[in-house]
Amino acid sequence: MSYAQFRHYLDPNFWVRELCGYLHHLLLNMSNLSVAPNHVVSIAYTLSLPNGEVADFADADQPLVFIHGIGQTLEAFDAQLNGLNVGDGFSFSLTAEEGYGMHDAGWVIELPRSVFGGDDIPADILQLGAMLPMQDQDGNPMDGKVIEIGDETVKMDFNHPLAGEALSFTGSVLAVREATAEELDHGHVHGEGGHHHDH
Repeated sequence: MSYAQFRHYLDPNFWVRELCGYLHHLLLNMSNLSVAPNHVVSIAYTLSLPNGEVADFADADQPLVFIHGIGQTLEAFDAQLNGLNVGDGFSFSLTAEEGYGMHDAGWVIELPRSVFGGDDIPADILQLGAMLPMQDQDGNPMDGKVIEIGDETVKMDFNHPLAGEALSFTGSVLAVREATAEELDHGHVHGEGGHHHDH
């Protein structure tokens, strides 16, 4: 390598051009990806109910980031996003059946009040309307809403809070990339907007 070539590589402008070219290539490749299964998708969105209430939202500063098509989001939701590109907007509605299902009276259960007693349980844990983390008989986590408090029993509703509701989504696609093998193996997004491991 000649001295002139050596000086060329030391030139800060050379590295700025190289870096900008690399970033441009990276962004171009990312923007050319469409929403598809096993892609990591970032969206900003608003979820509204038929009465106009905003049930949930995510903005561009703190977007919803998920692996598309692996069950992290509703199947019908995924279907509506399929094929969209970065910058595309979306607006669609899902029926209650496509969303979280109809309200099922079988998921309204009376439990002995003694279940909520014990030295390691706060004395004021039982509040009407409170969502409490519980477990089924197999140890699977499930949230229940306290809807009635009696002297001996507590009635809880284990339906999803949005069961029976039609869901309207509006938003835009902010980013799309391929999920890494590790992300697919773990079943969640790593890094910014995703899951962080201690190791």
